[in-house]
Amino acid sequence: MAITAAAVDQLRKRTGMQMMKCKAALVEAGGDMEKAVEILRKSNKEAQDKFVSRETAEGRIGVYIDPAAQIGAIIEVRCESAPVVKSDLFIQLAGDLAKQVAQKNPATVEALLAQPFMDKPGQTVHERIGETVGLIRENMRPARFARLTGILGSYIHHDGSVGVLVQVEGAKADDQILRDVSMHVTARNPLVALREHLAADRVAKEMEIAQTQAAEQGKGKPANIVEKIAEGKMKTWYGENVLVEQPFVKDDTKTVGQLLGAAGLKLVKFVRYKVGESAGA
Repeated sequence: MAITAAAVDQLRKRTGMQMMKCKAALVEAGGDMEKAVEILRKSNKEAQDKFVSRETAEGRIGVYIDPAAQIGAIIEVRCESAPVVKSDLFIQLAGDLAKQVAQKNPATVEALLAQPFMDKPGQTVHERIGETVGLIRENMRPARFARLTGILGSYIHHDGSVGVLVQVEGAKADDQILRDVSMHVTARNPLVALREHLAADRVAKEMEIAQTQAAEQGKGKPANIVEKIAEGKMKTWYGENVLVEQPFVKDDTKTVGQLLGAAGLKLVKFVRYKVGESAGA
């Protein structure tokens, strides 16, 4: 039977696949739209199965925020090659998966893959990824994600390699300040948001180092002076590693905490992902 251009276009809109693949699937299915959809899904699954063992050394960070619902998510999605990272299809996939995490709150990557895809409930998230794999012909997978609730801001580096999601408390969000703080986190990579988030053993170790250095520098000076030297070194260390105490990257006359405070905001936490880092990094 003759396959019309309208039928091909309808299948393309349903599946996101290329026109030629849609036409071939319709021909194989004898014009049956549902059979053609299944043929394309099977083709995508076969592509996923074929490529699944390939190394995913590249990738990008995706972020999604729903300001009205005060929910957001950040996700690292991996692929094989650097050119794919810049492709519109892969960028869209990362955004779709971040939205899925924010809206549906999966507990694990495996749970995410098994969920019905929110924009196309007739397919799973795994099948949604399969669509992009079928088009680009590379292995792709979500590596990790985090979901936050509250007043949120975000920033993704222009190449997609680093992304940040920031959570604050306050009466009113200031989108530009939240973006600036997220960009600051991207650039300065603090260890934690607040002092109380530091592990006690890490603080103890840094204090020991500061005291040793102070004792060396303060030889022959009173104990209280040596202690002041150690306190100064710890203050410097906190200022390098605790976000609210870091000098703001756009105006180092104020700290990030002071910037937020002036806007009536208080930092709660942040998540910073860099492609290729381990989940615990």
